[in-house]
Amino acid sequence: MSYQTLIDILENNRSVDRAVCYVDGENSERHVPYADFYKRALGILHHLQAMGAVRGDKMIIFLSNNEQFIDGFWAAVAGGIVPVPLAVGISDEHRHKLLRVARKLGEPFLYTDARSLERLESLAVQVGELALFAALKKRCFLVDTLTDISHPGKMIRPKPSDLAFIQFSSGSTSEPKGVMLTHGNLVANTKGSTEVDGFNSSDVSLSWMPLTHDMGLIGFYLMQFANGVHVNLMPTELFVRRPLLWLQVAAKKGVTITCSPNFGYRHFLKVLGDRKLEGIDLSRIRLIYNGAEPISVDLANEFMHTLAYTGLRKQAMYPVYGLAEASLAVTLPPLGSDYRWIRVNRHKLGVGSLIELNPINARDALALICVGKAVPFTEIRMADEARQALPDGTVGHILIRGANVTGGYFGDPEASALAIDSDGWLDTGDLGVIHEGSLYITGRSKEIIFINGQNYYPYDLENIAQRAPGLELGKVVAAGLAKPGAQAEDLVIFVLHRGSMEEFLPTASGVARLVNEHTGLEVTQVIPVKRIPKTTSGKVQRHLLEESFTSGEFDADLAELHALRERHAGASHATGTQLEARLQEICEGALPGKRIAVSDNLFEIGASSLKLIEIHETIDREFPGLIDLTELFDFPTIAQLAQHLQAKLAKAPA
Repeated sequence: MSYQTLIDILENNRSVDRAVCYVDGENSERHVPYADFYKRALGILHHLQAMGAVRGDKMIIFLSNNEQFIDGFWAAVAGGIVPVPLAVGISDEHRHKLLRVARKLGEPFLYTDARSLERLESLAVQVGELALFAALKKRCFLVDTLTDISHPGKMIRPKPSDLAFIQFSSGSTSEPKGVMLTHGNLVANTKGSTEVDGFNSSDVSLSWMPLTHDMGLIGFYLMQFANGVHVNLMPTELFVRRPLLWLQVAAKKGVTITCSPNFGYRHFLKVLGDRKLEGIDLSRIRLIYNGAEPISVDLANEFMHTLAYTGLRKQAMYPVYGLAEASLAVTLPPLGSDYRWIRVNRHKLGVGSLIELNPINARDALALICVGKAVPFTEIRMADEARQALPDGTVGHILIRGANVTGGYFGDPEASALAIDSDGWLDTGDLGVIHEGSLYITGRSKEIIFINGQNYYPYDLENIAQRAPGLELGKVVAAGLAKPGAQAEDLVIFVLHRGSMEEFLPTASGVARLVNEHTGLEVTQVIPVKRIPKTTSGKVQRHLLEESFTSGEFDADLAELHALRERHAGASHATGTQLEARLQEICEGALPGKRIAVSDNLFEIGASSLKLIEIHETIDREFPGLIDLTELFDFPTIAQLAQHLQAKLAKAPA
């Protein structure tokens, strides 16, 4: 297929006999033929142009429904309007991010539904952004009102150098960075990835990744759509609630290509437990992409070993490296090869260091997985602090350039200039090493925390945590930490405290609740420290706290805190009503190992957004349609939730 822009792909696919299947449940799905995307795009574009949207305008897409999202995306692209996908999420932080992005974009249009708009207005009132919201509302198109798409809008034909869409960084950011991707960038990465991985019309793909993520939108929709693949898309929330359905659907549909970041494999295995997936044949899967966050070798091995009985071949596990700035893919391994890894000395991974393979002391060993070689149209270089090339076997900053690499960040020339030098090399912010011709990721130079497949900036989390009584910036440090042998990073927050543990307990609870409530992330530990190490210029030395944590320096304090919490929970564990007792069982089932009192705030005890979805699903099975997921934020204790649910039960028909 010959194409230069996304519009070429959309037009070419009018004659392709394939469909996109939106999987909404075990026996619930909807098929949209490839040809329909063109007609639907122009039909929706008619309404956007009637509102005044013209070429070059920006349009935020704020929808959790995959089908509505893709229709809106193509409508914008067809009119030369630049789509800006943003995650809806379940916390206020996602809506706050939308307001920040809207301000950065200037006068964007908003493509959303009535419910999301209502919640956005509620937040705007809380944070004093009513004027910004009012401007957005005037330029808002509600998908709920869409009934007629029979009148086509006017197609605007782009050039390869035209902006196709803006990908804002995932997770929570106080100053979100918008990666500008042109049609040429996306086409180059699609062609390069296809050349390596051989996507073709015999393939069947399945993804539960959100379409607001580059792996979801580019890797598992646009790339697959361009190659005439049978595409299956599952809502992320459905995977979170029912992770086993992912591979059950894969077997049922004969899927050949699927994906998951590290946390997805962990979530799947945790829910699977000691069970087996009966009657499941996964032998047709040729690629399971593993990327979007640091890859655990142990977890990949556990996943493949656990599912070997299904016919899943070892060669199917496919560790990759990419980022939005590269229009997704940077390196890919050769097809048909076993995934492999090396063991290096974790203490010899500084920039400019020669890696030491297979250290004698097992505690020093860190397993690094091979993520392959640069895709066609992309160059990769390991560089020192002055951006000078380093030889193979030496740890360096990972720099990339090529036809697929962004020209910069929207409305942020300073960030663009810092990232991209005059020769076009972009600093990814990651560290790596080339060993025997392939890339291994060793760490990162930029301060980023990877959790559940998304990036979070420590400063943003610290800003939220310091709202707890008695805290302020400079006294709080957030970090993503993994002890040796751990399969993923934990979110740990260090707090300056010189009093007793008894006095620290409410502070720890307050910090955990605030971060959890605003971001949906579970704070694994809140740790009291006697001092926050800083450089002479006042910069926090995060790495020193991280080293103290991984070496076990805080273990005794954490054990004392745990004992205090257990005493507190034991003293108030008794429940009052039968409904409280049942809700308590549900919550403790979703949070194994925790004793939850009816007065405990779920956000203080680590109910992440994944756990909230699990709790809500169980409640909804027993009390269908009575409790909305967002109401867990409004009634965060078992006692409050029971009282709220009791009132609804009293009004419900018998």
